[in-house]
Amino acid sequence: MVFSKHLIAVFGLSLLSGCASITKDSHQPIKIETYSKDNQVIEDVTCTAKNKRGEWSAEVPGVILAHRSGDNLAVKCEKENVEIGYGTLISRATAGMFGNILFGGGIGAIIDHSSGKAYSYPDWVRIIMGENLVFDRRGSKDNEVTTGKAANAEEIKKIQEEKVKYEEAARKAAAEKQETK
Repeated sequence: MVFSKHLIAVFGLSLLSGCASITKDSHQPIKIETYSKDNQVIEDVTCTAKNKRGEWSAEVPGVILAHRSGDNLAVKCEKENVEIGYGTLISRATAGMFGNILFGGGIGAIIDHSSGKAYSYPDWVRIIMGENLVFDRRGSKDNEVTTGKAANAEEIKKIQEEKVKYEEAARKAAAEKQETK
């Protein structure tokens, strides 16, 4: 009897471990560096990051603390007498979201989606002044700079469509799991 109580407690805690509400903060630090097209560091640049949850600015190289969201993060970096640099940081669902779907059901996934905690951006990007780049954390490694790709409307649309399909599949799996309970 005592063993089964401990087993139930351990199982219950493992269910919570996937929940981004518990494991993630609602804000994410994003390290931003700025470079010229000829790969020279440009300092004292003001970068502003914006999504539907707000707008944040910082002098870079440095860190912007942005609110997590399912929406992409638009970054604009400016310095007098230097071309403006743009970046779009793609928002991706975190492992916590999938833990919710697999173990916690739809309620945790809904809470984390609504708060933005279920998502994250690349945590380190290099904006090239005078360029417009897209940064996707898929395939990037922790503590390494995520390189950007030239932004074009077709590429951004493709990423958005892929993201929507991925999130729809996750919602469908959560709904099916709820129905089987």
